[in-house]
Amino acid sequence: MTTNLKLSYTIWPALALACAFALTAQPAFAGECPADKMKPNARQMVDYKPVGVTDVTLGSIDLEKQPANIKDRELRFRKLTIEPGGIVPWHSHDDRPALIFVQQGEIVEYASNCVDPIVHKAGDIRPEVSGTSHWWKNLGKETVILYVGDVRKDQHDHNM
Repeated sequence: MTTNLKLSYTIWPALALACAFALTAQPAFAGECPADKMKPNARQMVDYKPVGVTDVTLGSIDLEKQPANIKDRELRFRKLTIEPGGIVPWHSHDDRPALIFVQQGEIVEYASNCVDPIVHKAGDIRPEVSGTSHWWKNLGKETVILYVGDVRKDQHDHNM
């Protein structure tokens, strides 16, 4: 009994350390362009139309009416559903920062500043800031669900 007790005191800390190492050994930025693949104008604009995309605004706040008092800006929260083969067309975030949360599925981003396509999986969060232009495609067999929080200036920009 004493041997088993000693063994458990030896194994558990080692096992905990091994698990911690395994968790930190994964890529630090899932769904990001690797630093060695970043390049300005790596990808040119494409003229794809939206395909298989449903974009529903779940709520919005006029930021000029809030203590932040940001004139002509709206904080918006949306749900995008992208069917297999679906395309979110080329768009820019130079004037519309956003955070994208992948709730379900896997989707590929084709960014203007990354040589390789970027894969986003369920659980990933993608910041989209000035300098980001891109389009997305669902290459899988599962419907992708994205939740998007963005700060929009153009109230007539219904697609993005």
